[in-house]
Amino acid sequence: MLSKRYNVLETIMASEAIRATLYIEPGLHQALRLKAASVHRTMSDIVNDAIRAALREDEEDLAAFSLRAEEPALSYEAFLGKLKADGTL
Repeated sequence: MLSKRYNVLETIMASEAIRATLYIEPGLHQALRLKAASVHRTMSDIVNDAIRAALREDEEDLAAFSLRAEEPALSYEAFLGKLKADGTL
């Protein structure tokens, strides 16, 4: 579940762009330029979307971890034993 805070940040960031210097590998830069040209978007738009997606994924992962925080821990050895017992291994 995404927080409402993310939507607020997305709205604020869209109207207040900050100039930044990024060092991008030559091959990635070329791919970004070609993609921007082919989809008629700016490189900045594509990079901003990629950063948002990465942050959204992190937020979803953290939410999933929070939901499972109360689950009992299972060691690797115990997990392997369980897989052997149910015939998976």
